[in-house]
Amino acid sequence: MVGSGVSANGYVACGKLKVAAPLHAFITEEALPGTGIAPDAFWQRLEAIIATFAPQNRALLAKRDALQAQIDEWHRSRAGRPHDAEAYERFLRKICYIVDDIGDFRVGTTNVDPEIATIAGPQLVVPVMNARYALNAANARWGSLYDALYGTDALDGKRPSPGPYDPARGAEVIAFGRRMLDQHVPLASGSHADAVRYAVDGAALTVQLADGNVTGLKDAAQLAGFAGNGDAPEALVFLKHGLHVIVHFNRNHPIGGSDKAGISDIELEAALTTIMDCEDSVAAVDAEDKVVVYRNWLGLMRGDLVETFEKNGRTVTRRLAADRVYRRPGGGELRLKGRSLMLVRNVGHLMTTDAVLDENGNEIPEGILDGMVTAAIALHDIGPSGRRANSATGQMYIVKPKMHGPEEVAFADALFAAIEDALALPRNTLKMGVMDEERRTSVNLKASIRAAKDRICFINTGFLDRTGDEIHTSMEAGPMIRKADMKASTWIKAYEDGNVDTGLATGLDGRGQIGKGMWAMPDLMHAMLEQKLGHPLAGASTAWVPSPTAATLHTLHYLAVDVAARQAEIRKRAPAQRADLLTLPLADRVNWSAAEIAEEVDTNVQSLLGYVVRWVDQGIGCSKVPDIHDVALMEDRATLRISAQHLANWLRHGIVSRDQVMGALKRLAAVVDRQNAGDPNYRPMAPDFDNSLAFQAACALIFEGTRQPNGYTEPLLHRFRRLRKEKDRAAT
Repeated sequence: MVGSGVSANGYVACGKLKVAAPLHAFITEEALPGTGIAPDAFWQRLEAIIATFAPQNRALLAKRDALQAQIDEWHRSRAGRPHDAEAYERFLRKICYIVDDIGDFRVGTTNVDPEIATIAGPQLVVPVMNARYALNAANARWGSLYDALYGTDALDGKRPSPGPYDPARGAEVIAFGRRMLDQHVPLASGSHADAVRYAVDGAALTVQLADGNVTGLKDAAQLAGFAGNGDAPEALVFLKHGLHVIVHFNRNHPIGGSDKAGISDIELEAALTTIMDCEDSVAAVDAEDKVVVYRNWLGLMRGDLVETFEKNGRTVTRRLAADRVYRRPGGGELRLKGRSLMLVRNVGHLMTTDAVLDENGNEIPEGILDGMVTAAIALHDIGPSGRRANSATGQMYIVKPKMHGPEEVAFADALFAAIEDALALPRNTLKMGVMDEERRTSVNLKASIRAAKDRICFINTGFLDRTGDEIHTSMEAGPMIRKADMKASTWIKAYEDGNVDTGLATGLDGRGQIGKGMWAMPDLMHAMLEQKLGHPLAGASTAWVPSPTAATLHTLHYLAVDVAARQAEIRKRAPAQRADLLTLPLADRVNWSAAEIAEEVDTNVQSLLGYVVRWVDQGIGCSKVPDIHDVALMEDRATLRISAQHLANWLRHGIVSRDQVMGALKRLAAVVDRQNAGDPNYRPMAPDFDNSLAFQAACALIFEGTRQPNGYTEPLLHRFRRLRKEKDRAAT
């Protein structure tokens, strides 16, 4: 029996649009109430936006294909000849792959929240499809330094032994905490390690040391607030580089009771911002999935998202953290946000969705639907009756991925303006983050920023996607260097430096973020502490981390580096050169041994299989995937893009054969099966490869890699995930 208004194929007619029943019900009954937007008006305005922008979207995708075909032909026509860099750049200008520089400018973005505009700190990226992860990330604004040090390998490269509390390890954690305070909140004399009593005397901090001397802070202005009685505070709040450090006191606590000063914990202001991701880290392939994504975003914007789950044998309920209130030392209230400032990453321009069909029965561009729905939901925070609990300035932050050059950024800018008009929002309320992860954007980054200069709030580099696009764009030029060598190649340094240079040259600092990519090894925090300091030193005001714990530890880098001062130094250097950016990562001569080639194939195949099997069979878009050495890596779709494109390139140029790759796929499928043996929902791929949709998807990603649009994995992943869902429905 078909419900009222729902057709036999599960759609509701809304003007000329056909909307999948689950999405229609969600928008009408859940998302719009309280926003001031009536359902009929919402669908009418969406219909008008689709009529205007869907044809433009298709034209932009056609231009991508046309440019790639011209580049492929240029390389093929010069096969066997040395690469001519100057001729190549002239060719790219001729076909308008590179656009002309039309002069200097400064971005005009205004009303940006300080977490994005002026304070440097870590950024989380989390699949909004998973409510538990989303809440965990939103609440990662604050993190326990003691927990982060004790529970990871951060101290010495060794993880804690299982079992009861280890007092010796605890002492090392406490000593680290005191050294951190000495470095970032130094006393006028002496060390925090010798403190036995802290008190707030008027507007000043007094600290009694073990030798009886009394001192204060070297910089009295670092004391921002306190809780409890000034003579025996429950907490002290310090400030450095815009970040807060909170020292907690509790002599009844197991740690505080044995501490001579009564310090029970040290909290750091950690994930200033979190990207709630609708794109690379989710597996949303139909209306049913999209509703899950949108419903969680709605809960975050309304503040009522709750998730209950089992952990260590007990039931845990998680909800959004409340703000924190302290007393200012000179009088008055200090209110600190309890949650990370949330951005949302919409999908790019490539994919369409059958959640809504246009008047001709065609799927609409998914990015248009994401923009309209996530912005309408954000009205619960930024609308006339909004909570202002996320953005104090009443703005919404949308990260747009995988845009190719300034034309596509201009398209997104115009789309955002149309959505603002549809939702009665002031112009440039919808801020745009531009992922600098496609080659045509990198070589035209200045023009791309100009195309959204009054709403841009974010540029960010991403090694995996950017390298995947680098390989695909130059697929016909020749065999690529090994994947691990890419990070030392000429183009990648020019890319990373050029992103910062261009962001500073256009005045993005102070108005938005200049970001760097992910630390992909969530269990290797000692290595992260040693290496990720390079991101703020590179002038990045934020960088991605894979977990709340990693965010807490990465904060130490922003306490150590004054990013604004570092950016001032970087301005003095010669900017990165486009010629370096266009240096192709080709192997000068193929002299790898058979063992080296086999190692490269195995590394790519194993990471690809480990991710695909969870994506296709279980709809998991982001997870810790063990690599070939059983090291857990935080993976999303960008992992597939680089691995699949690298293998496709080596196949195309005869470095490996199809039989070699297929042999590795079958052999390593068994390894991935073993690594997932403890998962009750896992479906083994081996030995029945013909009936494993996940295995078939992995094969297609490699063997059809040269034919995928810009090397993207989404079309194939979506096709096989939908098949998996159909088979599962049929089986039940």
